[in-house]
Amino acid sequence: MTGAPHRPDRPDPLDDDLGWMLGIVFRGYVRAAEHALTDFPGGPRGYQVLTAAITGPARNQGAIAEELGIDRTVLTYLIDDLERPGFVARRADPADRRNRLVDVTDVGRGAWEQRRLALRHVESHLLGTLTPAESATLRALLQRVACSAQAMDPLRDLCEAVSQVQPTPDQTEAPAGRGRGAGPGGRRRSTD
Repeated sequence: MTGAPHRPDRPDPLDDDLGWMLGIVFRGYVRAAEHALTDFPGGPRGYQVLTAAITGPARNQGAIAEELGIDRTVLTYLIDDLERPGFVARRADPADRRNRLVDVTDVGRGAWEQRRLALRHVESHLLGTLTPAESATLRALLQRVACSAQAMDPLRDLCEAVSQVQPTPDQTEAPAGRGRGAGPGGRRRSTD
């Protein structure tokens, strides 16, 4: 799989490494998606913002930022980019006039549908080695894993997310000077 000569007595460790596999697929998807969205306001992130805004009733920018894991300041710039061609419009929230709701316009819906079709072609190409049933199964499994990972909300507290997947001290000995919370060079990381 990795290009190394196949030796049945010694399989390549990368062939079973989830991070390596996800990285390869992710990089392939990102390259193709960037090409498909090259002239879309905000690129792939702008498309994600528009997708989040299009699904359901108008929401405030903070809710969209949290859902997508985007810093609120960055989201403001992305919404500015989407507002210029008329894809979205902001309006005051009647429940709290300090908040701004993001509404998708008809122009935005048309642009989203067009790009959604282009991204479906990207996905079909990327998953081309799978049968339609295998592709559907992969999507369902990835959706389940993604929803579970998002529920842990690692963007809110990355240290907590890491501690949930790290082995406990009785499962493994930490190298000297690199105990839990130690950063590069054995320095202690702040967790507050």
